[in-house]
Amino acid sequence: MVRAISLRRSRGAFQSDFIPQRRSTRRAWYLVLAVAACSAPKVPIGDPQAEIRAMLVRSAADWNRGDLAGFMGDYARDSMTSYVSGGHVQYGWQALYDHYRASYFTPGQARDSLRFEEIQVRPLTTDLAFCTARFRLTRGAAVTASGPFTLILQKRGDRWYILHDHTSSDPRP
Repeated sequence: MVRAISLRRSRGAFQSDFIPQRRSTRRAWYLVLAVAACSAPKVPIGDPQAEIRAMLVRSAADWNRGDLAGFMGDYARDSMTSYVSGGHVQYGWQALYDHYRASYFTPGQARDSLRFEEIQVRPLTTDLAFCTARFRLTRGAAVTASGPFTLILQKRGDRWYILHDHTSSDPRP
């Protein structure tokens, strides 16, 4: 069966019944764009490199003030937070907190000054980033420990949290 094409004159041009009118097409596109905009993931606004660098500077300042809670506030507070160092893997925020408290924050024990250097941040997605840097612990003018570390961070809300920390020590001379 052959279907007839009817042509009618509209605004000085012929228009087919098979070609949608411009107004309804435009409305359809507005609807598609509105739905897409509402369903698009919310992209965290900010500068991951600057935010993570600032986080690490603040973290070192917390350490140097003896504020373990502030220092640990940058780690994701869950059981899957991981820390790798010296050939050992440790899971869980609380276990890591306990390790730092026993090793570095014992009352009456001298704590070395912490500094982060050579910080490089690579955003992986809008809410995940990879960071490499070096730590340096000093007591007076003497370096007591140093080495490279790698972090995997996740942005939750307006903050970055460390999901994984792999820290290595430089060989002793």
